Amino acid sequence: MLYYFAALLAAASLLLLTNPRSESNRWAAFFLGFASIGGLADTLAAGEMNVLAHLVQLMNHTFTPYGVLVFSIVYSDKVANARVRLLLKGLLLLPVVGMLSITPIAPRLELDYPILLAWTAPYYLASCYLLLVSLWSEENSRRKRNRFIIALIMVPTLLAVLILINVANVISPAFDYFRYISLFIFYSLTVAVLCTFAYGVLGVKLRFERDQWESTRKAVSSGTTILNHTIKNEIGKIAISTENLKSELSAGSPEAAEQLRIIETASSHMLAMVTSIHSQTRSIVLREQPVRLDELVERCLQQQPLEGRPIQLKLHSLCRPTVLGDPLHLLEALNNLVQNAIEAIPEGIAGEVKVTLSWHKKAVRLLVSDTGKGMTEEQLKQALEPFYSTKNRSRNFGLGLAYVYNVVHQSGWTIELSSVINEGTEVLLHVPARKVMEIKEGMG
Repeated sequence: MLYYFAALLAAASLLLLTNPRSESNRWAAFFLGFASIGGLADTLAAGEMNVLAHLVQLMNHTFTPYGVLVFSIVYSDKVANARVRLLLKGLLLLPVVGMLSITPIAPRLELDYPILLAWTAPYYLASCYLLLVSLWSEENSRRKRNRFIIALIMVPTLLAVLILINVANVISPAFDYFRYISLFIFYSLTVAVLCTFAYGVLGVKLRFERDQWESTRKAVSSGTTILNHTIKNEIGKIAISTENLKSELSAGSPEAAEQLRIIETASSHMLAMVTSIHSQTRSIVLREQPVRLDELVERCLQQQPLEGRPIQLKLHSLCRPTVLGDPLHLLEALNNLVQNAIEAIPEGIAGEVKVTLSWHKKAVRLLVSDTGKGMTEEQLKQALEPFYSTKNRSRNFGLGLAYVYNVVHQSGWTIELSSVINEGTEVLLHVPARKVMEIKEGMG
């Protein structure tokens, strides 16, 4: 039983420590933590701590199904409104509080299994339903794979817990369920470990993969902040010295005046360059508000300088969504994507950059595609890294997609890149349903 406790507690700790900001991870750690303490009951009873053993057992039976259902609600994204989710959490806690208040734990635990079954069965079944529906309705390929893994891990074990613990105890309270349920727990943990290494579970592997980018971004942000501050101070000194030299030099020294002009121009260029780098690597603070995404895309396309190049910019709007986001940062991110798409089309070659807005089950997809030269698989893997660029000269210093990723990640969206050499590149932004406020039919 202690192995059971240690394994589930380790899983809960890993999820919580890996990504404590994720609400899904916090609730997964919550229900795994309460599921794990069931393994302590026999040990506590053997140590003659019967009241504590009974309390632990009661909390295991009541808080685990509550935690599972709240996790499923949060993870499935089916309840988008934060206030409604908070209200649901409070209402769903009422049976738990009721069960704790009516169940004696001394001198022995007198758990009313029929009453327990009456509310835990709907909790477990609703959890399985939410996990399966969220899998079926997911369009994003990476997220769909992750949802499949979570359903594969959880659904069989939840049904086993319902049947072998809750139902079995109603039929036969003396039933020794642990030998059977332990097989399902072993199955869940095995699948979870294998999938964590292969694909990632609840962001665990994803966090490991992104650690290099996140740490690099923070290092770059910190470095450019210091560099920006230092260069501004030094350029200020240069500007004062230049003005002083101008007043000292005679009007009949054009060579010296030209040298001073070169110093001024070089200083201004250096300041503009480091300011540009700093603006795209610093930590962003989003000020979210309702944004008409189709209007934002139209505005982005209208302000692109094509400079006579034979490139068509098109918006294919199958919907007109209003989403929650920061309009300034979203517009800048879209500008980066469209500019990258334009630059991917060789000079003098006719091409097309198209932005497509579509929706499915209240989630919105924004696809930016071009008919450019495309990227290799290796280039695609590095595309989001700071200072990486497939172009020899880039006004964005290889920070455009890194900035886009930063905005998208902070906004709670996801981004996918795909590319075929000599055919073009596609960048897909996926806006989850919880960030979508309204969707109207598009004009095509």
